[in-house]
Amino acid sequence: MKIDLIISADDIKKEKVIDKSVVVIDMLRATSVIVTAMNNGCNEVIPVITIEEALAIANNEDKYILGGERKALKIDGFHCSNSPLEYTPEVVLEKSLVMTTSNGTRAIKGSEGARNIIIGALINAKAVAKKLIKLNNDVVIVNAGTYGEFSIDDFICSGYIIDCLLKKQKVELSDIAKTAHYIYTQGPDLKFIESASHFKRIEELNLYDDLKYCCKKDIINIVPEYKEGTIRLFNNLSE
Repeated sequence: MKIDLIISADDIKKEKVIDKSVVVIDMLRATSVIVTAMNNGCNEVIPVITIEEALAIANNEDKYILGGERKALKIDGFHCSNSPLEYTPEVVLEKSLVMTTSNGTRAIKGSEGARNIIIGALINAKAVAKKLIKLNNDVVIVNAGTYGEFSIDDFICSGYIIDCLLKKQKVELSDIAKTAHYIYTQGPDLKFIESASHFKRIEELNLYDDLKYCCKKDIINIVPEYKEGTIRLFNNLSE
């Protein structure tokens, strides 16, 4: 198994992801939202690029929830922001979440053409590693980044997933994947994530509970997967 890494949604190239197993990471906060919502009984998450697309799909139907952000803030008229703590069972159970975010949903849509597109975060990292071992394919970890730029938080999360893989089997790492793993091993307590610009942006908004939650390791044991326009639990990893 070979593992490579892409540093932002803007850096995705089709030839890099085609026929690979892709892990999309936007731990602060889109992929943490998706993993949490699916774990709490959401039927599906439909990622889209624009607010207009989201509104057109939902079209005031009761089965849909609108969620997401622009510049880390809730979108006017949407039910939920990009806080995973809002996506409780009472809100999401048996609903379809239509989601648009600044970085995460672009990274998911940009990875189309991959053999598999799975959704990763710190909160389900070990489950992601287990899923990748079962898929037994070359891997590209796609960091959503922040507005097209490299993001420390996604990079360290990638390093942790790589660390989980290395503990289970031999893998071949590209130079950037080796670097992500090295950075993680220098601070497995994750303190360096606090240096990330996006972490500081969320701090500025006083969303400390979101940060605490998104920086927890392995509290959820499911791996959502994106196929044909929707994210579902196609193969739950509870065993």
